[in-house]
Amino acid sequence: MSSSSINVALTYAMLIFVWASTPLAIVWSVAEIHPFWALIFRFWFALPIALIILLILKMRLPVNGKAWHSYIAGAAGFIGSQTFIYAASEHTTSGMMALMFGFAPIMAGLIAFFIYGQKVRIYQWLGMLVSIGGLAWICLAGDSQQVKPLGIFLMLIAVLIYAISIFWVKQVNAPVEPMAQATGSIFISALIALAITPFVWHAFPTELPSLKSLFSIAYTVIMASIVAMFCYFKLVQKISATTMSLTTVLTPILAMLLGALLNKEILGINVFLGSAIVLIGLLLYFYKDLQTLHLRQQQQKKRGT
Repeated sequence: MSSSSINVALTYAMLIFVWASTPLAIVWSVAEIHPFWALIFRFWFALPIALIILLILKMRLPVNGKAWHSYIAGAAGFIGSQTFIYAASEHTTSGMMALMFGFAPIMAGLIAFFIYGQKVRIYQWLGMLVSIGGLAWICLAGDSQQVKPLGIFLMLIAVLIYAISIFWVKQVNAPVEPMAQATGSIFISALIALAITPFVWHAFPTELPSLKSLFSIAYTVIMASIVAMFCYFKLVQKISATTMSLTTVLTPILAMLLGALLNKEILGINVFLGSAIVLIGLLLYFYKDLQTLHLRQQQQKKRGT
């Protein structure tokens, strides 16, 4: 395996871990302050850190029209998607939030089919139907304390915006370095966050949150907004949109484990079964991708012998 391939694989693994742990960090960060203030703080604190990193790396931030277009496209996946995630955080568990993002590949596939005319194979349609069936099972048979329709609805909107953002950034195809892209998108997100403040000013926190909440906000700032988005935009430039969405197949499993271990989130049997059905559907959807990956690994092993 080349150094470039190893670098992409490590970036992929880092993104999966951060995205799996971010829902729990969001749930903890909004436990003591208003969800939108947690969101606002996230981007306000992330912006100066991102700018400092650019200065340290001596990296230029392009400000031409195409670059700004790309930043706006990226911001859709930032604050556009995150606004609905933070709103949903009061109505669902961290594990369910990650599971809902497992629908990103399906959203991306439907966008590719209806807008770009890309072919969707029979097993992919079957995978979509199975996953939707799993989600329906969770909503209809799940514990109402764990699964609230409003939380599911808000997360579906968040996932749709995220999937649109992936295609939008790739379509703009601006020659911008990943860190510069992340910084530009964070800048746009911080401006939008500023515009939100008058509507939530009444809920401004008057007391210092607990150490756990502060740590969670710091985690969303540094890991979710800086590290993860650097990895995200780097991978968006290196791999296809559908393969990019494959990261969300593994994150729900890891996120549910983290939620159970660190936040004592107990999954009811119906939620567990529904989640399993959703993941089976996703595996069906990515059957060809997984088969291709297996063949590549076999070919690499043969070359190594």
